[in-house]
Amino acid sequence: MKVLCKTLRKNMLQALIGQKIDQTQTFLENGRRIPVTEVSVMDNVVVQIKTDEKDKYSAVQVGFGKKKNPIKARSGHSKKAGLESSPSLSREVAWIGEEEMPKAGDAITVESVFKPGDIVKVTGTSKGKGFAGGVKRYHFRGGPKTHGQSDRHRAPGSIGQGTTPGRVYKGKRMAGHMGVETVSVTNLLVVDVDSENNKLYVLGLVPGSKKSMIVITRTGEKKNFVRLLSTKLKEDAQKAKEDARIAEEQEKAAAEAEKPVEPEVTEEAPVTEAKTAEETVASKEAISTAEETVADATEAVKEEVVEVKREEDTKEGEAGNGK
Repeated sequence: MKVLCKTLRKNMLQALIGQKIDQTQTFLENGRRIPVTEVSVMDNVVVQIKTDEKDKYSAVQVGFGKKKNPIKARSGHSKKAGLESSPSLSREVAWIGEEEMPKAGDAITVESVFKPGDIVKVTGTSKGKGFAGGVKRYHFRGGPKTHGQSDRHRAPGSIGQGTTPGRVYKGKRMAGHMGVETVSVTNLLVVDVDSENNKLYVLGLVPGSKKSMIVITRTGEKKNFVRLLSTKLKEDAQKAKEDARIAEEQEKAAAEAEKPVEPEVTEEAPVTEAKTAEETVASKEAISTAEETVADATEAVKEEVVEVKREEDTKEGEAGNGK
């Protein structure tokens, strides 16, 4: 499934289908506490394309969710778009612009349509409240509480004329089933867009119960938009982390620059050392040989001196005997 480009212009696709998850509260950057509604829009896919040439108008049919037991017509319509399952809800969304339209089967991301600060209209089915009277259903004032009116406080009062027309007109506001109606709430504000989980956070409350389907339509953009406090804290934490990383890299670079440069050891160094060792041994052997030679010469001289002395003594003895 192809994902629709995230750089889609904001004036093209104006609405998405979502599912109401929960209603909670959060804080703005200025400290104001606001109610927000969490909406999931992760399963939006393009089911069909309406073009000017074929249908006389441009629109995109968007589907949401998965239908458990779809009818054959819906299954065939989904298979034609290349979808594995039939969407549980489909709506046509106007396509504004002259650029290339998406193709059937493409997925639509939330950041391609909405951004924080957009003004939206949310349409959904209101909660069912059962059978209700006119006071609760249409905010009737009720009857007088005095002059003997003991049982007419919440009564509807007169509902029509007499003989003419002799009936109650259709659409008369009376007691009946309340709720389960299509309701639109306008001028709501998108305060945050979670692109990772495809969720939308809307300022205020939207119609319907939890897990009910709603349609979010973009109608404008607020000029003086105040961000959520959580968004600011997240950005500050990311900035601090990035600054710490840059500072660590700078410290490492400075440490490497201050480190003394060691002489490079070549491959000939061991050979030179070996040669030096051999030369040392050879010199020691030469010195030893020279010392031995000197000792031998000294001994020979001593022997010659002794021989000469002996000869002189012999001559002197012979001369004394002759006298």
